[in-house]
Amino acid sequence: MNNDQIRHKLNGNVRLKRLLDWIIMNQVQTRPRWYVRMLAPLYQHRGRHSKIHASVRMDTPPYRRFSLGQYSVVESGACINNAVGDVIIGDHTRIGLHNTVIGPVTIGNHVNLAQGITVTALNHNFENVELRIDEQGVSTNPVTIADDVWIGANAVVLPGVSIGSHSVVAAGAVVTKDVPAHSLVAGVPAKIIRKL
Repeated sequence: MNNDQIRHKLNGNVRLKRLLDWIIMNQVQTRPRWYVRMLAPLYQHRGRHSKIHASVRMDTPPYRRFSLGQYSVVESGACINNAVGDVIIGDHTRIGLHNTVIGPVTIGNHVNLAQGITVTALNHNFENVELRIDEQGVSTNPVTIADDVWIGANAVVLPGVSIGSHSVVAAGAVVTKDVPAHSLVAGVPAKIIRKL
């Protein structure tokens, strides 16, 4: 039975799904329990010569994929979270200091993320005014960052965005829409400044 078949069966059994979630995830800290984190090297894929610094918060439960390519680095103070969607990082890619990556996110090869960047595919639902926001759950919309992209410090990449290859996102930009290949974008919200 593959992972998709297991997920399908779990989705049909709400009580079992809740029990497994409670066993794997600390419900207050919303991160894998300590005994699950100890087993992370068994279920995370880390390519040859890749490096995850000791201070990185790896919120990567085993029911979603985490993959770090060859010669790639996740620097100090970063947070990687695949609890609601897979996080796939390519080869020769650098996730900078104090970055936050919340899946489902796919990052290509030779990508450089500077410091303090947020890449998130997660949104909290809030439409029902009869319920508190924390009772309404979350939704996801995958983010894709193609090969050979540089994202400047403190930029934010929001759910559903695709950034094309050989593009640059300026420092402090908030990317709300797709970025075509070979583009320089800047601003809040980010707009194309010029083609590269």
